Amino acid sequence: MKYPKTKEVLNQLVADLTQMHMVVHQHHWYMRGNRFLKLHPYLDKVMDELADQLDQVSERLITLDGSPVSTLSEIAEKTKIVDEKGNWTETIDERYAKIIAGYKYLEGLYEEGIRVSDEEGDYSTNDMLTGFHTDIEKRIWMMASEINQAPTIDPE
Repeated sequence: MKYPKTKEVLNQLVADLTQMHMVVHQHHWYMRGNRFLKLHPYLDKVMDELADQLDQVSERLITLDGSPVSTLSEIAEKTKIVDEKGNWTETIDERYAKIIAGYKYLEGLYEEGIRVSDEEGDYSTNDMLTGFHTDIEKRIWMMASEINQAPTIDPE
């Protein structure tokens, strides 16, 4: 079996990108506040980016003869991103902080995927994951800036 560790990380990404999309969607629905009109459409773009990454990761996994998780029960069992019931009490800043936390987890998972795909010589997957990692870092910076925080991608 070729690229076993890479396929394992890719399938973890399938579960976590699916769950992260749901987390963002939930906050998109439950958001209220004076920045709603600006931030609600912004989260549409965030969801589009997550969906695109999910599709490309899943298709890459299939290209490598892998089988992406594809049911809600598989996603719920495999994901490491917290599942919380929606509520109306969180501020926009609290919602963004939760999304940023999920993105920081994805950042680390992409780094793991970059490392293992390099070790296994899967340079096409490595290239794809490197690009997504760059996108995630930028998204962390932008969202952290919105709530007056530093991105802390490379803390001193």
